[in-house]
Amino acid sequence: MRELCTDRLLLRPWRESDLEPWAAMNADPEVREYLGELLTREESDTVVAGMQAEFDERGFGWWALEARHTGEFIGRAGLDEAGDDMPFTGVDIGWRLMRSAWGHGYATEAALACLAFGFESLGLPEVVASTTVDNLRSQAVMRRIGMTRDPADDFEDPSVPKGPLRQCLLYRVSRSDDHGPHHSVGYDPRRSPRAPRASGPTRR
Repeated sequence: MRELCTDRLLLRPWRESDLEPWAAMNADPEVREYLGELLTREESDTVVAGMQAEFDERGFGWWALEARHTGEFIGRAGLDEAGDDMPFTGVDIGWRLMRSAWGHGYATEAALACLAFGFESLGLPEVVASTTVDNLRSQAVMRRIGMTRDPADDFEDPSVPKGPLRQCLLYRVSRSDDHGPHHSVGYDPRRSPRAPRASGPTRR
């Protein structure tokens, strides 16, 4: 699994030590507010195993997200293929951070690195992102990384029971867009991810 490095973040393979904080995230009602039911530890571990298998098979997927200055696991970010039951196709970008990592611009920084990887390494012509109508934080990140929304693309997520989480918005950004990512957060795909540090939407 290839690693990505930004000024403040390391997007890397999953480790055994990530399982406990990842499970804590998935048991946090605020983190899961727009994702659905809380996950048990067993369910959370199964998600990680699935993400690792998909990455090995496709060469892209969900990275574990680490704060470089502390070495702390703070969430995940990555690219995923849109599900067959979705009313759109292509590669979907996403992120999920623990609450202690909110408000620092990490989601935007990680997303820009994922977009650069998708466009430059995978040669994708376009990347999409989806979220619920009420998830204003994720919508703001999508706009910050250059994505735009056509209301005609909005949809109901068939994998979600009827209710407030079913209505979703779809954002897009193309490789050729002038407003697309320009490595504004210091992502360099050629830079080693092992820089020195201190001692340290799929609805899953």
